[in-house]
Amino acid sequence: MEKTIIIGAGPAGYTAGIYASRANLEPLLFAGPQPGGQLTTTTEVENWPGEDKGVMGPELVLKLKAQAEKFGTRVVEETVTAVDFSAKPYKVMTDAGKTYEAETVIVATGASARRLGLESEKALYGKGVSACATCDGFFFKNKEVVVVGGGDSAMEEATFLTKFASKVTILNRTDRYKASVPLLERAKANPKISFIENVEVAEILGVDVGHVTGVKLKDAKTGEVSELKVDGVFAAIGHVPNTEFLKPWIECDKVGYVVTKGPGDVTTKYEGVFVCGDVMDRRYRQAITAAGTGCMAALEAERVLTHRSFGANNG
Repeated sequence: MEKTIIIGAGPAGYTAGIYASRANLEPLLFAGPQPGGQLTTTTEVENWPGEDKGVMGPELVLKLKAQAEKFGTRVVEETVTAVDFSAKPYKVMTDAGKTYEAETVIVATGASARRLGLESEKALYGKGVSACATCDGFFFKNKEVVVVGGGDSAMEEATFLTKFASKVTILNRTDRYKASVPLLERAKANPKISFIENVEVAEILGVDVGHVTGVKLKDAKTGEVSELKVDGVFAAIGHVPNTEFLKPWIECDKVGYVVTKGPGDVTTKYEGVFVCGDVMDRRYRQAITAAGTGCMAALEAERVLTHRSFGANNG
């Protein structure tokens, strides 16, 4: 039986691993389907403390992983598919067909990119449709693409894509933007980036030929439909917490974020089960805040194990 199992390998999970290891909790960490989380799809991270020259997202992930492993975190390349919090020790099941038991569990599964929800998007995913500019931008050299969204992610994706694409058009549902001022101003100052406001993507064109040829846009005010010829579509419309496997046990809000005992808290109704990072943070959603809550979760796990109050389930 494990003292501590950590589910997720983003900044929250690896930070939890660093602190749990240093506390001699000998944590076992499951990396999941996207080791590194959203940082692996981020270009330069300019606001990570101590990295005054900035650091690439994937590089930061490797640094966090190396630090966690240095102190003794065991990283397993398996994905957790189910949990059982009905009794202690808690059970964690993976896609390898294995069941693990633990005295404490830290959930740090993060969030995944939200899709547009179009049938044409499904048909053309990976054929000109993407949610990761850093993954697929290289394939759009000297081509025209659109980025759907109006937040920080959309501005970052669009700015990165200008390294490859000849033109990037940001499509926003309104004339208001959720993006931070610096990112929005940077995008507006880029000569390769243009904006179309008050539009929704009604359809992605090209299903008949097997690759994106354009988008069909619907004016949000007039309902008028028009077509825009492009070679690629990048969705940057937010994320959905990876909590599906938790819902039989853990309360989630209507979007899917885990509901904790209180604001800024990492505890759940189960003694010894904690959550951290973007799986529970719908407000800040930054790498540094995810890391901070990962630290908090590990400290809480240490507190529980120190007191060894394992009896009847408090859930």
